[in-house]
Amino acid sequence: MVKVPKQVDHAARRAEIAEALTRLTATRGLEGVSLRHVAAEAGMSMGLVQHYFKTKDEMLLFAVERRSQVYEERIKAQLEAGELPSTPKAIIRAIMVEILPLDERRRGDWLMGVAFFIRAISDPSFAAAFTDGVPQLFELFALLIRQSQEAGDVDKSADPMHESAILWALADSQGTNIVMKHRTPEEALSTVDYHLDRLFGQAVS
Repeated sequence: MVKVPKQVDHAARRAEIAEALTRLTATRGLEGVSLRHVAAEAGMSMGLVQHYFKTKDEMLLFAVERRSQVYEERIKAQLEAGELPSTPKAIIRAIMVEILPLDERRRGDWLMGVAFFIRAISDPSFAAAFTDGVPQLFELFALLIRQSQEAGDVDKSADPMHESAILWALADSQGTNIVMKHRTPEEALSTVDYHLDRLFGQAVS
């Protein structure tokens, strides 16, 4: 009998490696992580990891790009499962909850983003990826705010792009406070809710 070769899910393999890198970055920092460390964490051989990623930078770039996709997939899954109302305010809040380092998984994602930012300062290829990602989030926030203005839930005098920048700055500052233990996750999330309640309670007749 001829044995059928086992099909390898290459996308899943790459995702496993990226998740291993994220976990290690959260505990050791990016500079303390090598390809060998990632291979051990992922339960793979060094050769297999290098088959998918030649360098640590290549692995980091993939991990950060994949992070954005995972955020989107998690929000879509929550909407499809009926776990949150499909209102602009609820969607914005869900995105910010995913961004904030509220638990170990999201803390790892957050620290991966910090490592990526530091590398982007001196590496044009990383800077380009960083530049592509943030404006897309701004545009999404602005679109949701415009929808709320049309529905009468947000004051029409509010500038959607400025409000988007404020939301990003809020997530960034509260995330830093959580990681540095200046605030608890509960306190940070309370501040996010406080701002969202004000933004979506500004409608005037």
